[in-house]
Amino acid sequence: MLAGQPIGYWSGLAHTVVTRHLRDAMARIDVTQPQYWVLNRVNAGPAAPSRAEVVVQLTPLAEGPDEIARSVDQLVHRGWLRADAGGYVHLTEGGEAARARLRAMVTELRAVVHEGVSDEEYVAALKVLRRMVANVESVEAETP
Repeated sequence: MLAGQPIGYWSGLAHTVVTRHLRDAMARIDVTQPQYWVLNRVNAGPAAPSRAEVVVQLTPLAEGPDEIARSVDQLVHRGWLRADAGGYVHLTEGGEAARARLRAMVTELRAVVHEGVSDEEYVAALKVLRRMVANVESVEAETP
């Protein structure tokens, strides 16, 4: 019976409830998910990224075209990021402390979402979803 269930419904519902769970928890400490993405992106490499690089790289994840740029500005205003004269953004001590606290919180939230789901089951589910995405993308690429 489950094999006949619509993947769009269940994948959409999973996205909605998991994202809401994460965003609600972050909102309780006055942080947004896009701000968390920015903190992680700025921390990701050995060299500081430019503000423009952060915006271009994260905008596809955002709900609107200006959301990431606003998040960078909010984090600068909050003192968690600083922008240098060359347009590169750096985590401040406060920003790194906040990023680490958020990472710990996200790890705890992930544990709630994954309760009763083994790593093997999770990996299998992701493989299935990735295959479905690839199937649809290949058909779309062939369609004129």
